Amino acid sequence: MRVLGIDPGTIVAGYGVVDSTDANLKMVSCGIVKSSPRLSPPERLSNLYKGLSEVVARYQPDVVAVEQPFVSNNVSTALAIGRAQAVAMLVAANQNLPVYEYTPAQVKHRVTSYGASSKEQIQQMVKLQLNLSELPQPSDAADALAVALCHLSEMHLKNLIGEKPKSNRPFGRSRK
Repeated sequence: MRVLGIDPGTIVAGYGVVDSTDANLKMVSCGIVKSSPRLSPPERLSNLYKGLSEVVARYQPDVVAVEQPFVSNNVSTALAIGRAQAVAMLVAANQNLPVYEYTPAQVKHRVTSYGASSKEQIQQMVKLQLNLSELPQPSDAADALAVALCHLSEMHLKNLIGEKPKSNRPFGRSRK
């Protein structure tokens, strides 16, 4: 299974592609889609759409896992990230890929076994789980790899207990 993890953002969005075969995990790629803060919000969202569409076309994932926005005191930031999350979901929907959403706490818990882990702890665990020689950079790409690993861990757990995973499959159709 090939998973595309996405850490949404309107100026910097991280992506990470992970392959899973049996018990083996392998990073295929990671990176960012970057927009200028000088662009208008619609232009940044268009840039994000185009960039993520290119990532999907290049790496042909089986599923997409997206981190949900964290709502804290800054509502406008949460709304902007929510828009970026919606764009990521739209990219997946247009390719009829199933989409799974995870909260930041779920990602931290699945990757580090501790729901309040620091960014550094998450990066270290991503490095260990993917057997990388260096920490994945930039941090947005590392976060996206963590989202992909969270999804794979969640699917493994669901398979063990015999539960059917729930996705936001676009339009209820199966892929291809």
